[in-house]
Amino acid sequence: MNHTLSSLILACLATFSLTPSVFAQNTGASNQRGDELILEMGQAFKRGDKARLTALLPQARGHALEPQAAYWELKARLEEASAQDVQDMLARYAGTYHEDRLRNDWLLQLGKRRDYTSFAAEVPKYRMQDDKEVRCIALMVESIRSGTTTKEMADELRRNWYGIKDADDGCTQAADRYYSDKKLSALDIWREARISMEANRPRAAANAVQIVAPDVANLVSDINASPSKYLTGKVAAFSSGRKELITLALIKLASSSPEGAANLLEAKWSGFLSVEERSWAWGVIGKQAALNLSAEAGDYFAKARNEHLSDDLLGWKVRTALRATEVAKGWPVIIAAVNDMTDEGRKDPTFAYWKARALKNMVAGKPTTVMSTPAGGTPTAAPAAVLRPELAEAQALLEGIASPRGFYEMLALEELGQKITAPQRPAPVTSAEKEAARLNAGLNRALYAIAIGLRTEGVREWNYSTNLHTRGGMAERELLAAADFACERQVWDRCINTSERTKEAMDTDQRFPMPFKDAVVKRSKDIGLDPAYVYGLIRQESRFIMDARSGVGASGLMQVMPATARWTAKKIGLDGFTADQINNRDTNITIGTAYLKLALDDFAGSMPMAAAAYNAGPNRPRSWRNGPTMEAAAWAENIPFAETRDYVKKVLSNTTMYAAILTGQPQSLKARLGLVGPRDGAAPEVNKDLP
Repeated sequence: MNHTLSSLILACLATFSLTPSVFAQNTGASNQRGDELILEMGQAFKRGDKARLTALLPQARGHALEPQAAYWELKARLEEASAQDVQDMLARYAGTYHEDRLRNDWLLQLGKRRDYTSFAAEVPKYRMQDDKEVRCIALMVESIRSGTTTKEMADELRRNWYGIKDADDGCTQAADRYYSDKKLSALDIWREARISMEANRPRAAANAVQIVAPDVANLVSDINASPSKYLTGKVAAFSSGRKELITLALIKLASSSPEGAANLLEAKWSGFLSVEERSWAWGVIGKQAALNLSAEAGDYFAKARNEHLSDDLLGWKVRTALRATEVAKGWPVIIAAVNDMTDEGRKDPTFAYWKARALKNMVAGKPTTVMSTPAGGTPTAAPAAVLRPELAEAQALLEGIASPRGFYEMLALEELGQKITAPQRPAPVTSAEKEAARLNAGLNRALYAIAIGLRTEGVREWNYSTNLHTRGGMAERELLAAADFACERQVWDRCINTSERTKEAMDTDQRFPMPFKDAVVKRSKDIGLDPAYVYGLIRQESRFIMDARSGVGASGLMQVMPATARWTAKKIGLDGFTADQINNRDTNITIGTAYLKLALDDFAGSMPMAAAAYNAGPNRPRSWRNGPTMEAAAWAENIPFAETRDYVKKVLSNTTMYAAILTGQPQSLKARLGLVGPRDGAAPEVNKDLP
């Protein structure tokens, strides 16, 4: 460990002013050796080196991060650990994140062992309550022990199972049990198989099929390997299982060839499938075509009945309608699709906003008051306060989401005739509230872990301490105090994310900090960039983490790729640039802002398209812009990559709030969005070699 980092750790300990009951008072060289030991154990855990972890653990006793070290050691050997080993650690570190993290893992292990008695005894002590698989097992055990299964329990199991990202043991065994007890239907099981097949999780799909049609579960691998071969070959029988396998094959084929799947469904399989099966298949084909920005997507969706589609598929039907060449024809499609979503789907600000817009556009140019006809009389206008039902519903939807807290929330404000302003800050955190946060052992351990380079572990413990240690998480004032603690330590991502959890208060200093303000503002203005746009992008890229590094190699505040940095440095004449300089703060800002300005110029000043280029590379938004000219909000909503879609919306909403803070003036998100459409052929191309 270098001297600078060692000094940082000592400063952290001194600043925390912790009592020995919270952390052992390690100082100087002994503290440095302890930190190096913890880091070595972290590497051993990643390698799966159980022997090394067991050998090193005694040396970690008394270190601030001893609970983390003990967790690594026992987690690595949990499959063969005894119940006493587990209980000893749970008792030793009672009340900590690591106790409950191990309990989570142990509950999953008990589920695998089918030790439901021990599971039932341990699960009431489980504080996190955020693991879907653990919850599935708990629902099964509850059903077994009580002998009853309510509709609410079945609904919750279904939601958790559908939400699992990969094949799992717990939800699968619970679904099997509920299906045997006739609490889940065959269609419930097949829908999990469909969702898994579409998400390219063939093992999870096979697990679902094994429950409902074990005699054909082995065919899932054939379908995954070559869906077209399966669909064009000889299928021996058309039992329920076989018919559903046709649906799975169409879903799989649609991921690579929506047109091919559509042709086979239309020509060969439509008559064999039920209305529900056909609708789901057409919905997936429509979604995949929409992801390709195909003009055929709307036609495919039109063949599906909304009541048979999931919220995800209905969401893509909405996006497809937004992109339609004849927008007016899309409004009724949007209204119907949102109406057929679940309560959760309808409450999503994305779909609440677009339904409201659709309702308003449906009555545009028509009388806005309701006409009434008294018995035997002449039609008269109702009182002015009585709006057409469509407008009244639109108003209610917009008012329900309008706020400065997010992209569609801001757009709803503007749709209601208001601008975006920085909200009034809540009352400052008191000395007592600060002290409570400063003495929180979990928050301190988290910051310590982050300081020595264990960012993932530190972030997890911080999130547990703020969100999960108590049921429902910290209260509003506690969250503000915890965010303040992180802000003071310049751990900006925890500062922002923690403050964002408040539901009533909105502290813009915490949510939209401006570190390195002199450097960012000066550099932005020097090259003709809006500083608010730069801050909006940095906030989304790195949360102001200086040493941030993405999985694909992007580095620093502005997350610049090495090849992009070299190209940009050459483009702007930055002599002597080497790739290792990209983590230097000022160099990173210089390179990142220069690239952003070049992208902005290439896209004729369009902030949404330049942001998309910064995240996904310029060639993709160049392709995505082809098609009808539309509002940039609708264009962004149709970006095929979920990460980039979310990124563009957040960068632009961030930018709008930063502008409100920096200028002190009301702002418009709509004005920053503008329109997106094909490049004007008469306009000169600039920076077409942008990487």
